[in-house]
Amino acid sequence: MEYESVRRAPRYPLVLDIEMTDIQLEIQIRARTKMLSMFGCAVDTLELFPKGTNVRIKLSHQSAEVKALARVVYSSPDLGMGVVFTSFERQDERILECWIAELVVTPIWEQ
Repeated sequence: MEYESVRRAPRYPLVLDIEMTDIQLEIQIRARTKMLSMFGCAVDTLELFPKGTNVRIKLSHQSAEVKALARVVYSSPDLGMGVVFTSFERQDERILECWIAELVVTPIWEQ
């Protein structure tokens, strides 16, 4: 049987500054994203939160910020972390949509 990965939304290569804070312990990690979608992002970092950790995140790009609640879905020294967004305000969702829309219309050689 062949395994096929099904995603809810396309992922895009976009490097953003990300600040992640463990909601329970208030430990903070600053890193960079490597992939982004409307439902989550991949984080390039050597500092890791365990899988299942609930975090507050702040993404920064082009003098705009997106704040959200998220959960760590994978955590690996080789891969970094993956987070799924669990909640964010509508205004933050609009900013995220704009960032992704720019990626969709920008040819890859201009990124």
